[in-house]
Amino acid sequence: MSVSVSVAHEVDLELISAFGRLIPQLSKSSPPPDADQLAEMLAHPGTTVFVARSDDDGVMVGTLTLVVFRIPTGLRAWIEDVVVDQEGSRGGVGTALTNAALAKAAELGAKTVELTSRPSREAANHLYRKLGFEIRETNVYRFTLEG
Repeated sequence: MSVSVSVAHEVDLELISAFGRLIPQLSKSSPPPDADQLAEMLAHPGTTVFVARSDDDGVMVGTLTLVVFRIPTGLRAWIEDVVVDQEGSRGGVGTALTNAALAKAAELGAKTVELTSRPSREAANHLYRKLGFEIRETNVYRFTLEG
């Protein structure tokens, strides 16, 4: 499958529908963002939402969110919520999305890009290693806030 990657700039029914279809494939516990939440993401200056479309029919087959922010030690870049439609997996969608995010992070001046991926996502982990990501020796902690 051949895909084209672009940056989402506006919330429309197509974007809402795509996130409604894609996010449940990534997370069973988090609902897809609604129109207001998507608009908030797109309006945030540190957030870039990439979408991949099939060149065959124009259908959105994947998404990736790049978050770039300044901290005292430099400009940080994180890739979050990468999801490729199960129908479109192994078609280069993940590679195209990730390469677009890496290019944007470099353009913005980030020196590194980080991401996390569950070990059970074997294909994703293989892809990230293939693209040059290295596993860091670190601990990831989560504190759940009530509410």
